[in-house]
Amino acid sequence: MYTTTIDIRVRYGETDQMGYLYYGNYALYYEVGRTDAIRQLGFTYRELEEQGVIMPVAELNVKYLRPAYYDDVITVKTILKELPANHKIQFHSELYNQKGELLNVGSVTLAFIDARTKTRMNMPQALREKLEPHFKTAK
Repeated sequence: MYTTTIDIRVRYGETDQMGYLYYGNYALYYEVGRTDAIRQLGFTYRELEEQGVIMPVAELNVKYLRPAYYDDVITVKTILKELPANHKIQFHSELYNQKGELLNVGSVTLAFIDARTKTRMNMPQALREKLEPHFKTAK
């Protein structure tokens, strides 16, 4: 399993009339966590795109448990529970407030696509090599 965390402060423009983090912005927080998780492996989305790999979202699931409020510092925990075996990768997200309360859970499934042909491809080998050590189990 591969897990990372990043903190994000809820900005005023991200809230609704009630002062809650607007429901549609949770996907953006997932994206911040996802891109940071890839960056912590030594890659960026930009580098993957320069190598001819694009990663469109294929599925998004969100469950709201408690609201996040303006100026809260939210910890976005991003989890890769399994090493992809094919053209898809699924990131799980958990959002916590400063008290450590779980606010939101979700998952985002992306597909690895060849940018030139627009066809499915497996995970780039260089990315797989960075992730594999996180999934080796002790025997």
